[in-house]
Amino acid sequence: MKASMAIQVLPTVDGGIKEVVRIVDEVIKVIDESGLNYVVSPFETTVEGDSMDEIIDLLRKCEAKVLEEGAESVMCYVKLNHGKESILSIDEKIDKYQ
Repeated sequence: MKASMAIQVLPTVDGGIKEVVRIVDEVIKVIDESGLNYVVSPFETTVEGDSMDEIIDLLRKCEAKVLEEGAESVMCYVKLNHGKESILSIDEKIDKYQ
């Protein structure tokens, strides 16, 4: 694993919090269908991949899904980490706290 991304999507949509949660759930399905390792947390979802290109491609799909689901716009907060070799995995970062 050479790349990781923490992503939080915030759709602008009518329908209140239930509609926001529905759209976020659809984005998490996109992440799940990617086949990449991921962990959902209260504020963001962290995803691991083999390359920055793979992660950025998933980011584009996530943003597109928000708009496809009816949002007027989307704010996307992203943290990216990548390296030439390996970087710390999700498990290496949080196992000791679980």
